[in-house]
Amino acid sequence: MTPPDGTLSEEVLIDVKDLKMYFPVTEGIMVTRVVANVKAVDGISFSIKKGETLGLVGESGCGKTTIGRCILQLEKTTAGEIIFDGRDLTKLSQKEMSPIRERIQVIFQDPFSSLNPRMKIGEILAEPIKVHKIITDAAERDKRVRELLSFCGLNPKFADRYPHEMSGGQRQRVGIARALALNPEFIICDEAVSALDVSIQAQVINLLEDLRDEFGLTYLFISHDLSVIRHICHRVAVMYLGHMVELADCDELYDHPIHPYTRALLAAVPIPDPTIEAQRAHEVVKGEVPSPINPPSGCVFHPRCTLAKDRCSQEIPEFREIKPGHWVACWEV
Repeated sequence: MTPPDGTLSEEVLIDVKDLKMYFPVTEGIMVTRVVANVKAVDGISFSIKKGETLGLVGESGCGKTTIGRCILQLEKTTAGEIIFDGRDLTKLSQKEMSPIRERIQVIFQDPFSSLNPRMKIGEILAEPIKVHKIITDAAERDKRVRELLSFCGLNPKFADRYPHEMSGGQRQRVGIARALALNPEFIICDEAVSALDVSIQAQVINLLEDLRDEFGLTYLFISHDLSVIRHICHRVAVMYLGHMVELADCDELYDHPIHPYTRALLAAVPIPDPTIEAQRAHEVVKGEVPSPINPPSGCVFHPRCTLAKDRCSQEIPEFREIKPGHWVACWEV
């Protein structure tokens, strides 16, 4: 399976620099005090070009969704910069962020809980258009709603249905239509297909690819499913315990993984052919993921790494370019 074809723009749409997001842990009832910090994201840097899909993978709790929430400014970052169209989003007020949010949208994991059960689909899609005053005429808004449903492969008659009257795949298409309502440039897909059946997943992924090509969209695709990531992404970033450990073009990372954690992740993906599955080497990661409240010193992966040396427990590895476009944070490569 190969990533999407086509020549990407060299223009960077979003640039994340040394992003940190710590959540305070407090104790006490009447009087509280901060006793520790959960280091959800700890010094992440990456950029995404216009028209590109960057995949973000890793175990649950590694900080993937937190990065998406920081870009959307649903969380105020502890440190770092998020540059979008030349402006640092971390420095903007809520009022200044309002027009930016027209250009940055999100597709959530659970299509049922993210849709208001008391509103009809047409009302759900019309709401952001009305709030941002994109279309003030009611008849034109209704026309836009039906157009959005058609774009996402749904019958315009679905505008009169409620979310509970639709299947999971149909509800997720409504979520995609809602994200498109404001004509965004950048969409964060947060586990956008993980709650769907495999057959429905393929349909939604193909829809996202078609919409990207038709409207020139840029995606940050957050997922723990490596098969889905390989199908839709141009580049892939691997996260572990709040750190980025590897970043490369899709085929390069899948065919030539370098970081021990990336190799272990890919080895865990089953291969349908039992002969090939029996012959390939399996790398097993030992132990449990450490607590983000008290992460290991040095390389955060060193307690579970088979290549770890003394230096790994003492110094944080530099995130460096091993070969053109292939970045790794590991002292032993």
